[in-house]
Amino acid sequence: MTQTPVPPVPPSPALTRTVLKACADLARFTETPGQITRTYLSEPTRDVHAYLTAWASRLGLRASVDAAGNLRVRREARTPDAPTLYLGSHLDTVPNAGAFDGVLGVVLGLALMEALGNATLPYAAEVVGFSEEEGVRFGVPYIGSRTLVGSAEPLLDLTDRSGVTVRGAMAAYGLSPDDLPAARASGNTLGYLELHIEQGPVLEAAGQRVGVVSAIAGQDRVTLDFWGQASHAGTTPMTQRHDALAAAAALVVETERLARATPGLVATVGVLEVHPGATNVVPGHVSCSLDVRHAENAQRGHALKHLLAAAQASAAERGVILNTHIRSQQDATPMDDRLKALLHRAAEDVGEAHAELVSGAGHDAVIVAQQMPVAMLFLRSPGGLSHHPDEAVLEEDVAAALRVGERFLHLLALEV
Repeated sequence: MTQTPVPPVPPSPALTRTVLKACADLARFTETPGQITRTYLSEPTRDVHAYLTAWASRLGLRASVDAAGNLRVRREARTPDAPTLYLGSHLDTVPNAGAFDGVLGVVLGLALMEALGNATLPYAAEVVGFSEEEGVRFGVPYIGSRTLVGSAEPLLDLTDRSGVTVRGAMAAYGLSPDDLPAARASGNTLGYLELHIEQGPVLEAAGQRVGVVSAIAGQDRVTLDFWGQASHAGTTPMTQRHDALAAAAALVVETERLARATPGLVATVGVLEVHPGATNVVPGHVSCSLDVRHAENAQRGHALKHLLAAAQASAAERGVILNTHIRSQQDATPMDDRLKALLHRAAEDVGEAHAELVSGAGHDAVIVAQQMPVAMLFLRSPGGLSHHPDEAVLEEDVAAALRVGERFLHLLALEV
């Protein structure tokens, strides 16, 4: 029979302030003075590890850094063979970032360990500060979480702009790639919980502090090259032009039209490179990006097929050649029904209104879901702003996330 855990005590206002102070303190550890920029295994990562390790030590918890540079803080269960719940997010940033994307989830994980105090749970809890999620240094994301599920080895020979390999970056940090297998989550796992800012406007529009994620949208990224004919803008009749930019522009408009007309679909042309790029020359070559996202793989696939066909038709109409290159494809990641239901119940138990929403951004949970059940709790993003220096959170929202998170941990204990 499962022992009833110690009833939860609501986290104190002081703990909420501790979370906010920790995020502000960690923001000082940066490669670029005046900005928050912290790429994979850069020197400021050592300061982040030291700061969080000191916090873990004050709580009497064991902290370590694995072969990929992930910070691992473990709270043992009452029995050595107990299953493990993982909590966390990432500690790296985009260039000129805000103070909360990723980092807040790691800090909240440690704060929940502090909130538990001496409560005895029938499972171990491990907070993971993933060393890399953004893909900035090596062009491929999720090195940290790939390590947890055992799929990081194929990335070891990737190089950054300085020609340093992932393998070399690990060695320079004092880590051994040979130890990667030991960093993999093994044994009996309960799942993974990630707390994260929404990075969008949905919760703010709903007037809610937190939301439960239903799925992380799948994503296709495509590069399209329209090859026309550069010619004199004053002397080439309109009927004899092969305008690559006009062909690409038709795709931009159709992308917006389709996404507006399709519930749950977001699609973006974020890059247009026009050549030769002169005011008096008909564009002869345009390279553009296409980003298509939806929580349902079939809908996303249908949208991508439609947009590529529209691009081909637009090119053919103007005598332009189209080349397409699928750069990446990621299927949608649904959250685990059981853990998601526990998050809903936890929010209800502490009196927090909470939407269920799709994450349009990718997260470490995408990778971790390959090995274990995952769930995500979002916090409201004021102004819907993220990946920006003005990224923010509200103190009341952090307090709400702590209440929901702690209640979730105790509810989970009743089911183990």
